[in-house]
Amino acid sequence: MYIVTAKEMYEIDRFAIEEGGMAGKLLMENAGSQVAHHIKEDYAIDQKIAIVIGGGNNGGDGFVIARYLVDTGFDVSLFQLVTDEKIKGDSAYHKQLWINRSGVIEHVTEASQLQKRLRAFDIVVDAILGIGVSGRIREPIRNMIAVINQLDIIRIAVDIPSGLPANDDEDVDIAVKANRTFIIEAPKVSAFCEPTSKYYGDWEVIKIGIPALAYSDIMSKRIWRKQNVKESFPQRDIYAHKGSNGRGVIIGAQPTMPGSVLLSVRAALRSGAGLITAATLKENIPIIANGCVEATYHVLPNLTDQLTKNDLEAIQQHDAIAVGMGMGRSKSALVSSIIENVDKPLLLDADGLYHLKSLLTKKTERKAAIIITPHYGEMAMLTDLPVSAIKQAPFKISRQFATKHQVYVVLKGKNTIITAPNGDQIVSNQGNPGLAKGGTGDVLSGILLTMIMQHQNILEGLANGCYLHGKAADLLISQEQHTEHDLLATDVIEGLSQVFRILS
Repeated sequence: MYIVTAKEMYEIDRFAIEEGGMAGKLLMENAGSQVAHHIKEDYAIDQKIAIVIGGGNNGGDGFVIARYLVDTGFDVSLFQLVTDEKIKGDSAYHKQLWINRSGVIEHVTEASQLQKRLRAFDIVVDAILGIGVSGRIREPIRNMIAVINQLDIIRIAVDIPSGLPANDDEDVDIAVKANRTFIIEAPKVSAFCEPTSKYYGDWEVIKIGIPALAYSDIMSKRIWRKQNVKESFPQRDIYAHKGSNGRGVIIGAQPTMPGSVLLSVRAALRSGAGLITAATLKENIPIIANGCVEATYHVLPNLTDQLTKNDLEAIQQHDAIAVGMGMGRSKSALVSSIIENVDKPLLLDADGLYHLKSLLTKKTERKAAIIITPHYGEMAMLTDLPVSAIKQAPFKISRQFATKHQVYVVLKGKNTIITAPNGDQIVSNQGNPGLAKGGTGDVLSGILLTMIMQHQNILEGLANGCYLHGKAADLLISQEQHTEHDLLATDVIEGLSQVFRILS
């Protein structure tokens, strides 16, 4: 499923109409009828429904919804918030169909008038403004949106809550705070950004028959689902051996944080790696060995100096490397020595990201991929931007960073955004607040290390790793083995087996 900007959605519609031969009024009919069908299925017929209509296609959808709901027995009233001159084209066609069936339209011009009328209803369907919103909302619509938000009423948005921008990196003036949104055809970027996603409430996508070819030039942003995982996940050969399943090395852990590497090692092995080496300080080895007897070890004298020739040769024998878990932020040449001397895929997480920052301006001839896995705070550190800016424009900033520095970016959050060096992006939206615990990032890094080694397509491998991580947490909650309060990083590791079962 693709994620689109407003501009991309307009182009999809244009293709469907001009090249696909689908009349705009037919697409509007499909959209409105599908929204009406879902309302009919999910809400009681004795609930009174008000539909508030604006100009543009969003208002046209509202006329169709009203017609279908009335035909199925709902008590529906329709309130037009704009002048007749602003109802044009396909919207005017569907308005006339509503009038032809003796449908009544009440014109509302003041917010106080709307407030008085809506008090008699249980549900309001928001069909005021569409995806083209940017900047300040004009009056009287602005105050009308405020009225809708103030009322104790179920708010259902059509395609996008009125007033909300479709894209990231845009300020919200005022927008309908929907309890539920029926998104038409493809989710918009703002549904996945922390400051704007809350306006959507619960949302689902309604398909309206737009041909797949309409998306042929708009394939840079996708949601990663179970079917995507099943189609891209590598199957084990009957003659597989531990070497063919990936030899990885995980480097890090000061004496005060040995659990960070232990979690990554266990997660990498539990997610299917053939061999995992923990490269760490000698004093950490008994602790890690006690928690994971399957790992092997490489002793490092410290985590600050450049790696010796012998250390580099040992690391070079592995298929991929993960660095940073618990290594500390004291000045270190370890990361630079790996980037400059070991040409294997390198994942940098946690403290490793702090050591990467000073190296970003250096040019290297490295051919193997670099993958970074920051949360919002770490991305802010890498870009010298405030966290609020990262949250407002996660797609834009991730893409800019990935393409500029030619790295893969896994920006962790409720909706994890994975970006390739060419700008392609995948969103993994599995997971729950139970993952907001120390150590879950180390677990994700271990899983991603395994996926990097086992997938030819690194972007798909990273998406599959994020899916495994989030889905394990979801299954542990849904199957009532844990709650969002008591879930631990170690539980997520053990939950991986349940995810593999549902994928088999």
